[in-house]
Amino acid sequence: MKVQLKSVGTRTLAILLAASLLSAGTITSCKSQKNNMNKTQKGAAVGAGGGALVGGIIGKKYAKGNTVLGAIIGATVGGAAGAVIGRKMDKQAEEMKRSMPNAQVERVGEGIKITFGSDILFDVNSYTLKPETKRQLTEFAQTLNKYEDTDIRIEGHADATGSDDLNLKLSRQRADAVGSYLESQGVKTSRVDEIGYGEAQPIADNSTEAGRRKNRRVDIAVSANKQMQRDAKDGKLDSTN
Repeated sequence: MKVQLKSVGTRTLAILLAASLLSAGTITSCKSQKNNMNKTQKGAAVGAGGGALVGGIIGKKYAKGNTVLGAIIGATVGGAAGAVIGRKMDKQAEEMKRSMPNAQVERVGEGIKITFGSDILFDVNSYTLKPETKRQLTEFAQTLNKYEDTDIRIEGHADATGSDDLNLKLSRQRADAVGSYLESQGVKTSRVDEIGYGEAQPIADNSTEAGRRKNRRVDIAVSANKQMQRDAKDGKLDSTN
């Protein structure tokens, strides 16, 4: 996260701080109701305040860097429409947690972030999916096919051992392997975007084995597509299914 925040820049962080204060004011005014609000409702409050501004700024910066978090924040709608999208994502995330116990599934904004340690998916220096992983990805694909109004971004990452070229190539191959398998299970190719970053986006210290293990990963973003966003804004999106 330090690397990501650094790329935002001092001026942008100042704007984010101001926008966050605006959001805080909005939420504080509803403090008496805070304990009765679920995650989706809290997200709507932020979206209706300064959250939309924050999402727009971060989304543009991160989208430029092509990070998985940027894919989610860049698809943020905010307000009441965002709350409806959030409820649909809540349901999807719960299904994904049940079907992929070895993955880290997080609700982020109006989307879902899934992280697999590469050792769960692949053997060392390999981009061939393990048989046990395929079973989880098959169930993941079933959930994606059930909710077809989302986009899927798959990112491969490596640690800092080995050459830059090798790490970049392997991370791309691993992202492609996951994407190709999901597509073989019926997920439309038009929904899937794969990319590899090699060692360029560490989330932990590469000087330790524990840190390197965290950096060897595949991140997946699930976010509302354009049609879902339009339907939410027009009041046509049913969050109950």
